[in-house]
Amino acid sequence: MLILEDVTQRFGDKVAVDNVSLSVENGRFIGVIGRSGAGKSTLLRMINRLREPTSGRIEFAGADVTRLRGAELRAWRARCAMIFQQFNLVGRLDVLTNVLIGRLHRVSSPRAILRMWSVQDRAIAMAALEQFDMAHLAAQPAQSLSGGQQQRVAIARAFVQEPELILADEPIASLDPRNTKVVMDTLLRVNRHHGLTVICNLHSLDLARAYCDRVIGMAAGRIVFDGPPAALTDDAARELYGMEANEQLDTPAATPAAGVEPVAA
Repeated sequence: MLILEDVTQRFGDKVAVDNVSLSVENGRFIGVIGRSGAGKSTLLRMINRLREPTSGRIEFAGADVTRLRGAELRAWRARCAMIFQQFNLVGRLDVLTNVLIGRLHRVSSPRAILRMWSVQDRAIAMAALEQFDMAHLAAQPAQSLSGGQQQRVAIARAFVQEPELILADEPIASLDPRNTKVVMDTLLRVNRHHGLTVICNLHSLDLARAYCDRVIGMAAGRIVFDGPPAALTDDAARELYGMEANEQLDTPAATPAAGVEPVAA
């Protein structure tokens, strides 16, 4: 279980995350929603320790994440994989090598620099690409792929870390509707078929309702909604988003792909 206790992040006089307490059970698909600047990205980055909390405590499986340093911190970042909006792939490298980068924590630096990947590592990376219908593009430069394809490569790279927790920070913000659905279906498959906990920052109410089994709403750095998608009423959405909610409430509902279990209301 992931536990946050009174976690706060300040940037000078600005409070980005304000005294957040939260518990996340293993195997959940959590959507974190809210307007831009609500504190969603900062929250995920603190969990991964890309940002240091100003105060408070983060715990996972009984370990105090906020006190980890050195090798223990690197091990935590392997267990807690991060997926970014910008994909963060090395464009000139082929798809397979980009996925293998997710195995860096398991090989020595000289072997990684020389790309001396073991047969096992290559098999794990190819299996991940096959699972996400990307194996046929393994030899292609990452920069030649579409945005949706690149994000699936980024998810495969996170998956081969063999994490227990995946943090996805607005993973579909720059994608068109078709690729948005492909990427969200991929994250749901990772959650449903492999039991990985997924915490996903989203701006879309429609996607949160369709894919998540729990929704956390943030405003001004605080949690102002926490419940199942069915409890995210139009009135609750308007409280979160203000006038922005009107446009989103008129958007047709998304539907997970066949073969991926829909989220119960």
